[in-house]
Amino acid sequence: MSVTHPRARVHTAHLWRDGVLSRVEVPVVREIPVNLRLNGRDIITLLASDDALDYLAAGFLKAEGFVSRREDILAIRVDPAGVTVDVEATGVDPLAEKLLERRAVTSGCGKGTTFTHALDALQARPAPPGPRASAGQIRRLMHGLLRGSELYREAGGVHSAALATTGEIVIFRDDIGRHNAVDKIHGECFLRDIPVEDKILLTTGRISSEILVKAAKLGVAVLVSRSSPTDLALELAGRTGISVVGQVRGGGLTIYSGEERVTA
Repeated sequence: MSVTHPRARVHTAHLWRDGVLSRVEVPVVREIPVNLRLNGRDIITLLASDDALDYLAAGFLKAEGFVSRREDILAIRVDPAGVTVDVEATGVDPLAEKLLERRAVTSGCGKGTTFTHALDALQARPAPPGPRASAGQIRRLMHGLLRGSELYREAGGVHSAALATTGEIVIFRDDIGRHNAVDKIHGECFLRDIPVEDKILLTTGRISSEILVKAAKLGVAVLVSRSSPTDLALELAGRTGISVVGQVRGGGLTIYSGEERVTA
């Protein structure tokens, strides 16, 4: 078979259907280890899809507190093979560097990794007033998110994330890990100075405490998923003032927190 998406590969497998086992060729999503280096020092190896690696690196470093200002990043170089991203930056937080040995394996797909504790969300600025969205607008945005990934339609195996106004999706990214997809959104906003206070963050994955922390650090007020949140995520949402909307599927949705931003 032919694969049209550049981030998918053909794999030989065996398909069982109606009692018959047959040899088939199927598309599978490509996964690569990406070595992130900061000022010549190895920071972490991320398991990711091989696109928007500059945004992934910038978003990860910003979310984990290594850098705080756009002007701190002097250069981002992605090697041609896409396995190493070198970032040059000034003003790197020394505390973040000390946390290099305290990496925490999270509940994320592909063993998401964070250097900080979930309660760091309490140190993030409180959620802005944010947009007010109707249930119908949220359902239409989720429909757009689910239709947005050509890679998912061809090979599956990826999560999607998007930044949107109440009327349309502004940025779309997908990756094998939902953490990476959100970091790509964060990195693009960071590098391109895209305002987020009036935007909605959407994801196809569950809302764990780590995703809630990433939303808080990004600075959005509304976080939407087709899946469900965890109890710790909702505790953090209550403390930061983020509206969490989940189970956006079929004809309904569930507003878990911040119901004042969602109208019928």
